[in-house]
Amino acid sequence: MRPLTFRVAPEDDGRALKRLLLGRVQLSEGAMRSLKFAGGILLDGVPARVTQPVRAGQTVTLLLPGDAPDLCAVRPDALCVRLMDAHLMVVDKPAPLPTLSSARQGGDTLQRRAAAYFGNPPGFVFRPVSRLDKGTSGLIVCARGALEQKLLSEMLHTEDFVREYLAVTDGRPARDAGVIDAPIALEQGVRRCVASDGRPARTHYEVIGAGGGRALLRLRLETGRTHQIRVHLAHLGCPVAGDFLYGHADPRLPGRFALHSARVSLRHPMTGARVEVESPLPEALRALLDP
Repeated sequence: MRPLTFRVAPEDDGRALKRLLLGRVQLSEGAMRSLKFAGGILLDGVPARVTQPVRAGQTVTLLLPGDAPDLCAVRPDALCVRLMDAHLMVVDKPAPLPTLSSARQGGDTLQRRAAAYFGNPPGFVFRPVSRLDKGTSGLIVCARGALEQKLLSEMLHTEDFVREYLAVTDGRPARDAGVIDAPIALEQGVRRCVASDGRPARTHYEVIGAGGGRALLRLRLETGRTHQIRVHLAHLGCPVAGDFLYGHADPRLPGRFALHSARVSLRHPMTGARVEVESPLPEALRALLDP
């Protein structure tokens, strides 16, 4: 079992425990019933009835099924972990490296590295809340349980879950800052394009550096379309450097392009505390700005 513990907030004083679990914690009815019959719902350390009222300051403990491996079982050389607790971890993915394993994607992947990091335990579940293209490096937030994954996924593209990227572009936007508001549609194969009948897509950008005929941009996603940053920057006429699909390959960036997930800022799904993690721009990308 994996304990999840939190205190009853003042605004929940007097509510039925069931309402708290279904509302604020967002357990499903089925999950709540399973925990109830297994004696896995505790109030101040004592098995509780879900119909009883709770009081501000009381401690609620849920004994969740344990699909998160023991922290002591990790292999520190298998994965670059920027932050981890019992509920989530933030990892730094190199490029080129696929995020997920599949029947078509064998060999080295972030998913396999995560499993190895924890000693390849039976039944290991890899739960990235979002993913990065093979050619993109940087931060990925992963949930360590099904409930955490549900809550984090619901925060995506809100102020509770902000993702910022750094990109080196071939050329420079006409304006130093702005919002690219251009719908994106599937064009052919995996390639996307800006099209009037596409799905809404908005990307905020700011030029924060330049050199060698290129620019360094900070970008924030308001939506999460496939290849969104790559398509939007190509639409502006300044594609991501090394982007073989929407611009031009660069021999200095074998298998990757100059896009990096540099910062995540999110509300912790269990404690509500703000979590901020940063990853520096890889030196190979910074070198593209040299004259």
